[in-house]
Amino acid sequence: MLAGLLVGAAGIAPRGVMLQLLDWLPFVSVDSGLAPVELGLLTELRLPRVLLAAIVGGLLAVAGAGYQGVFRNPLADPYLLGAAAGAGLTTTAAIVFTGGDVEAIGIPAAAFAGAVGGVLLAYALGSVAGRGGGTATLVLAGVAVTSFLTAIQTFLQQLKVEELQRIYAWILGDVGGGWGQVTLVVPYAVVSVVVMLLHGRLLDVLSVGDDEAVTLGLNAARVRLVVLLAASLATAAAVAVSGLIGFVGIVVPHVVRRLAGASYRIVLPISLIGGAAFLVLADLIARTVLAPAELPIGVVTAFVGAPFFVAVLRVTRRVET
Repeated sequence: MLAGLLVGAAGIAPRGVMLQLLDWLPFVSVDSGLAPVELGLLTELRLPRVLLAAIVGGLLAVAGAGYQGVFRNPLADPYLLGAAAGAGLTTTAAIVFTGGDVEAIGIPAAAFAGAVGGVLLAYALGSVAGRGGGTATLVLAGVAVTSFLTAIQTFLQQLKVEELQRIYAWILGDVGGGWGQVTLVVPYAVVSVVVMLLHGRLLDVLSVGDDEAVTLGLNAARVRLVVLLAASLATAAAVAVSGLIGFVGIVVPHVVRRLAGASYRIVLPISLIGGAAFLVLADLIARTVLAPAELPIGVVTAFVGAPFFVAVLRVTRRVET
């Protein structure tokens, strides 16, 4: 986060940034020497961007860890149950059918409603088809719902071709929404993260299998549903303010398990911190590698995440065989 504040396309003296950070501390007063324009760039552009990237990255990573715990599947990620497809569909609909500017409130609201709706639809379909929603059935239901919603989104895009650039810009991800997006996501982030962290020990029990968990007095179905809803809320909140940023929920939890062990009491909080660091770094690369132009942050995470996904898939298949 400090690197994200110090480095950018605009040339702000690192010393001035450090002094300004000190000036913001309680009971500390120093003169940063920053010009009004430089101070405005720091407080209105860089600082909210870094904070939003940290929040979104942390949410996606902790949601990925939660999904992997619920499904006992290392390939599970925050978009497994149609959250991304639902958000993409409702955002596309908002852009296509709204004549005015819907960036401030309309797109985040539409994305949030679509993400939650996609997850609930997948869970309902999996529950009906699988006698209570077993993990394999829920995964297949998520794939089916994602395909269906993506098809509708593609159809809507063709209705208004002139808006394709705007739609794709949102789909590829962006954390430059400013303080408005930060304040929008914080309440949902707090609720979802607290619920997830409180269920770390229960996910450890659930990892031994449903039958064994029941013999230990755990209501496996209730724990799975609560964690699933909390992870979906985290995903929906992140997607609503940043667009579709993939692979964070796969990369970070796996790295954390390699370094810190498999207990979800450890994996969940460290994934939260690691996801924040990962996405802030990805955003730093996205806005500096082609400065003054910017890469979509989703492109940067895909460069890292796609090979990582293939590696995880190979290891998973080797273990199963």
